[in-house]
Amino acid sequence: MTAPDNLYSIFEACFPADHARTFIATPGGRVLTYANLGGAAGRLANLFEERGLRPGDRVAAQIEKSPEAVFLYLACLKAGLVLVPLNTAYETAEVAYFAVDAEPAAFVCSPNAEERIRDIAPRCAVFTLDADGAGTLMAEAARHTHRHETARVSTEDLAAIVYTSGTTGRPKGAMLSHGNLASNGRTLKTLWGFGAGDVLLHALPIYHVHGLFIAINCVLLSGSSMLFLPRFEAGAVIKALPRATVMMGVPTFYTRLLGEAGFGAHVCEAMRLFISGSAPLRSATFDAFTARTGQVILERYGMSEAGMITSNPLDGTRVGGTVGFALPGVVVRIADDGGASVAAGEVGQLEFRGPNLFKGYWRDAEKTGNAFRDDGFFRSGDLAAMDGDGRVIIAGRSSDLIISGGLNVYPKEVEREIDALPGIAESAVVGVPHEDFGEAVAAAVVREAGSAVSAEFLLSALDGRLAKFKLPKQVLFVDALPRNAMGKVQRNVLRARLEGT
Repeated sequence: MTAPDNLYSIFEACFPADHARTFIATPGGRVLTYANLGGAAGRLANLFEERGLRPGDRVAAQIEKSPEAVFLYLACLKAGLVLVPLNTAYETAEVAYFAVDAEPAAFVCSPNAEERIRDIAPRCAVFTLDADGAGTLMAEAARHTHRHETARVSTEDLAAIVYTSGTTGRPKGAMLSHGNLASNGRTLKTLWGFGAGDVLLHALPIYHVHGLFIAINCVLLSGSSMLFLPRFEAGAVIKALPRATVMMGVPTFYTRLLGEAGFGAHVCEAMRLFISGSAPLRSATFDAFTARTGQVILERYGMSEAGMITSNPLDGTRVGGTVGFALPGVVVRIADDGGASVAAGEVGQLEFRGPNLFKGYWRDAEKTGNAFRDDGFFRSGDLAAMDGDGRVIIAGRSSDLIISGGLNVYPKEVEREIDALPGIAESAVVGVPHEDFGEAVAAAVVREAGSAVSAEFLLSALDGRLAKFKLPKQVLFVDALPRNAMGKVQRNVLRARLEGT
């Protein structure tokens, strides 16, 4: 009996005929084949079923990047479980929120976090997995047979819940279905020309839509392979590039490569495509990369709620400062406040609909309802314009979301923690341009009368309460926050002042 709508079955149909072909190769010399993939996915699926997990149950994972972490993703698909990937930088209080909100039936964590996870998720089956693939998860799975009947699911059944920042500062769980991921993956595989001979240089984290779904799904749907780096390090990437054909990255990757004297056209001769996303790519970086390598970066636009939405073309002109055209099957419009399309070249809110669009926010009908128009278009919260040819130019964000190094930071989360510190009257957090990260978190802070709180104290106090990427890289003490007649903080004024310091 087949399970044609299960994304795992769709992947399996694309595996190379020779299952001994490489799926993942690591810098340390590990080589994992498609046979290894299938065997591990089956054993893990059987383990979860033995432990009482059933289709629709959630599996939370806060683990380091490893081939086994990829196998966990595939096993969840195969068993009809819903993966909840969590940023490895999240601190205990943040993880506790997800453990309550998602109600996972199982939690996979690093070995040094096991006791902490058992405390905050006492009803979960807890497994461990480290960056070398060791831990209780794979050890227990080894006791099981690799034979497993893939769960029958519909295209509407959930494959993952990905948490993303919201307007209240509390993360929202974007529900992605098997059909959402399959549609987007198939489109991108074709649009970006993935074939069996491709080798993807994978240096992205895999708790994020970009590294987990966009990158890996393109590989699986083409039966190709990956050079799987544990993290981005410019030297390691330069060493690996001659053996790769495609690389996906955030703008920070490209600025750091350009900062290396040993980087140039000679290491990119085998490359057919560099892709950038998750944050805006500066035009200066786009131009400098082409001048140094002869390669034109393909920039695209996406979000957790839908994967990819637009892309510059594989064949044809890629224009710096734009994110290209709507994907096939996706309808994009630039709308005014009422949802009516604006004229070409005018700025409005980017809205879209398509088969890749998520099912809504986990257990939050109010936020889901507010995010969608009556005609089914999703309100992205991003400001954009569209030229007469349909090419999209992102103009900014209608929310105050900060994207630093490709990761989302909502100011209210950071402000809440700063304001709770002794000696602090209030604060406001904004994003300011940063050469490396695209945007950096910057905080304007008002001290209480008589307080001598320093920036060093503030950052030390926040360390351990917030993920590292959320910590301010700049702190400015001010006598008062600028406000308009309605009492709202004028973030644009603060941003200009912080940029000038």
